[in-house]
Amino acid sequence: MSNPLLQHFSLSPFDLPAYDKIRTEDITPAIDTILADNRAAIQQVTQAATVCWNSLGVAMDELGDRLNSAWSTVSHLNAVTNSDALRKVYEASLQKLSEYSTELGQNQALCAAYQSLAQSDEFAGLDQQRKKSIENALRDFHLSGVDLPDDKKRRYAEISSKLAELNNRFSNNVLDATQGWTKHITDSADLAGVPDSALAGATAAAQQRGLEGYVITLDFPSYYPVMTYGENRALREELYTAYMTRASDQGPNAGKWDNTQLISEILALRFELARLLGFENYAQLSLATKMASSTDEVLTFLHELAKKTLPVAKQEFAELQVFAKEQLGIDELKSWDVGYASEKLRQHRYAISQEELRPYFPAPKVIDGMFQTAQRLFGISIEASDDAPLWHSDATFYVIKRAEQPIAAFYLDPYARANKRGGAWMADCRVRRLRADGSLQLPVAYLTCNFTPPVDGKPALLTHDEVTTLFHEFGHGLHHMLTKMEVMDVSGINGVAWDAVELPSQFMENWCWEPDALSLFARHYETDLPLPTELLDKMLAAKNFQAGMLMMRQLEFALFDFRLHTEYSDTRRLDAQCVLNEVREEVAVLMPPAFTRFAHAFSHIFAGGYAAGYYSYKWAEVLAADAFSLFEEKGIFDAATGKAFLQSVLEQGGSREPMDLFVEFRGREPSVEPLLRHNGIVIHDV
Repeated sequence: MSNPLLQHFSLSPFDLPAYDKIRTEDITPAIDTILADNRAAIQQVTQAATVCWNSLGVAMDELGDRLNSAWSTVSHLNAVTNSDALRKVYEASLQKLSEYSTELGQNQALCAAYQSLAQSDEFAGLDQQRKKSIENALRDFHLSGVDLPDDKKRRYAEISSKLAELNNRFSNNVLDATQGWTKHITDSADLAGVPDSALAGATAAAQQRGLEGYVITLDFPSYYPVMTYGENRALREELYTAYMTRASDQGPNAGKWDNTQLISEILALRFELARLLGFENYAQLSLATKMASSTDEVLTFLHELAKKTLPVAKQEFAELQVFAKEQLGIDELKSWDVGYASEKLRQHRYAISQEELRPYFPAPKVIDGMFQTAQRLFGISIEASDDAPLWHSDATFYVIKRAEQPIAAFYLDPYARANKRGGAWMADCRVRRLRADGSLQLPVAYLTCNFTPPVDGKPALLTHDEVTTLFHEFGHGLHHMLTKMEVMDVSGINGVAWDAVELPSQFMENWCWEPDALSLFARHYETDLPLPTELLDKMLAAKNFQAGMLMMRQLEFALFDFRLHTEYSDTRRLDAQCVLNEVREEVAVLMPPAFTRFAHAFSHIFAGGYAAGYYSYKWAEVLAADAFSLFEEKGIFDAATGKAFLQSVLEQGGSREPMDLFVEFRGREPSVEPLLRHNGIVIHDV
């Protein structure tokens, strides 16, 4: 029988995963087959008498794409339909892929072939994207240890394999710890203040478990409403304790799924890897492929933002303390009170809440309005298709067209459910590239979120925060899908510096606040009436509510991550919690309880791609705010400005340095002023 992971479902002009046929037992033989085929093909490539773009660049594109197409499918299934059997097979394959990646990066004959191509007469005549892919390949060979002696190469391979295993175990522990705690509540009085939408979800969660009453979980759509609206302070404390001690040595499941030792091992191995490659620390290694030029530049950037913002955040917190004492009877604000008290203060000042807005953001209407926004900005249309095989009934497949011609497609899986990894993300399914036969492979993306699902026959009603999250991930998707590059390594988000990759995503968030854009989708789910002007004015007035506190929270995460990876060494084996406490002493407006273990569930840096790179969110936010400021000048749906952003940023992918692309669009280097202004902080500049 043919393996469905080695076949494609043809939906002209796309080749898609055959989700209606893929089984867990198909994964291992498919990955083994591809890896064996690739190894044999690479040996032939390196033995070629002459080297040219077609014999090397195109050939490696073909091999990389075949593996990526299969593995992206497997990775996606592992994230959205996790099971014990799938997890076991995924982990085994992950180790094989880590070994293959290291082997590829340390293949001296292959590196020599790329060097030969870079020094050839043909290279000078290649276009920018092909030149950049070759330059990136040579850089990555050196970062993979191709120059190391054999004993250090072996050690590099061992470290890479072990890190892949540890990162995956960290992620699994967070998932298991999140699903490993629930709170069964039978007395509705215990949930006083919690919105009806959240109560409906809690009722459904109880019914799924065969229980009466309500079940609260640590999935964010269940946890957040209780922490924000729940009047039961003891319940908030209980939930906060469970959530902030996930996968740690503290809390109700102390020692179960504990990531303490994994964090220590990951940090030690990352430092050793950096030193093997000649870097002083892992942060320096991380910056080798980023826009920022040095660790000092990043730390200066973060500290300067903190210096400008901290006075604002302290003032905001002082106001919150006074309000909580005078209006809520809370003499001493605790960490589990901040969200609740903040929401009460927001309502007191602006007479508006996320829950009040929710009926005006039905998911189907928001999705359609988001598509209309992209259509106006970038001249595209988006249509749903029922023909693609799907992994779950929540998912939908969409086709993007320009001038009636398909140019890209994507899957959208918006709702939280059991055995689905939390959070929101975009990932590639297919990458735009020119195939060896001269045909064009069109890009396909996965857009995944974890919103509260529809209940009781109503559409899913989103908070405005969730609307912003949706637009954010769609921005990543547009970056991947609207590229015009034809070489896999620089197509879409590939090859884009990590601290610039958030530019399109954060850029798209701006339209969630613009009245002209909101008019496209902010309509009541029952009456279809637009968001009332009174509510819109309140929402805009509340936009910068506690902007300083939110900014400092992100700077806390970024400084913790970057200091940890800059200061860790074999003679200074830092304790992550101690570093986090030091950072909090500098930037936090409220010190959390000693039992909290935020780092133990900080998957971005211990299981994702943001190690020594979490600062990228703020770095790119500066770029995004400044880019949007041109739309503020010209008009938020100005076609010429949208076309310029499309051509300068989205279409060029990773083919050029991000600063060059930004300057091409904006006419100058970025300024921090628009970011501060958008957050209402500019008047406090010091």
